[in-house]
Amino acid sequence: MARRVLSILAFLLVSLLLAAPLDAAGNAHVAALQTALRKKGLYRGTIDGVVGAGTRAAVRALQRRAGLAEDGVPGPRTRRALGRYGRPALGKRVLGFGARGFDVAALQFLLAWHGFPCGPFDGNFGPRTDASLRRYQAWAGLTPDGRGGPATLRALRTPPPTSPVSLAGPVPLVVTSTFGPRGGSFHAGIDLAAETGAAVAAAREGRVVYAGWRAGGHGLLVAIAHGDGVRTLYAHLSRVDARLGDRVSAGGTVGLVGSTGHSTGPHLHFEVRVRGAAVDPCTALR
Repeated sequence: MARRVLSILAFLLVSLLLAAPLDAAGNAHVAALQTALRKKGLYRGTIDGVVGAGTRAAVRALQRRAGLAEDGVPGPRTRRALGRYGRPALGKRVLGFGARGFDVAALQFLLAWHGFPCGPFDGNFGPRTDASLRRYQAWAGLTPDGRGGPATLRALRTPPPTSPVSLAGPVPLVVTSTFGPRGGSFHAGIDLAAETGAAVAAAREGRVVYAGWRAGGHGLLVAIAHGDGVRTLYAHLSRVDARLGDRVSAGGTVGLVGSTGHSTGPHLHFEVRVRGAAVDPCTALR
């Protein structure tokens, strides 16, 4: 009897979760559900933490496959049908290297929105998740032990950071890809439409701290420190017109738009970081 009551309560809690409005950053538990459904080959949408038609359809497909009632609600039996990536809930255990499951995917989603993405959302606590967690812990003033325990989860429940300073657009502000989830991973900046050879302007006065080729997909990159822990990054350039150590004024040309690195066409990839955490540039752009 007690077990049945607990199952009913869990079902109601999940129902409320799916019915509740979500903030702009989505819901980490929904993102973990989407990750588990993707691993089952049932969900091909963006892992964004938002319950939409695709997520509900994937839940129903799982239920149909498992011989369960097709109500689209991931209750306890549906979660069990997801296997190891359908459990446990975030906060039920301290997470560390080698862990796998629903809670790891939720942790990865929270880390990404707080500025420390760790690659694809996959529910596996590997080297990249470990490195991202340690960087976040140091950023948040916690012991960087790589353990996702109560103190870390409390910190991750706070709103994501934003830029403390205002910035001007480095090129005309025509956003083609926003900051946030994209496919099965996370886009740590914004993409701005621009033609090859268009001038890229410094978004604020500052000092050039990187100028040249950057491994990892950025291609030709300029990074500028503006004070207050704020840095801006200008990636996929076709030419760099700034040198390491240069002082640049707001609006000064730092390079030209291109498509170097991991890029499918000419555009500017623009990032803003606050003490190392990637933040949504749109929180700063005038």
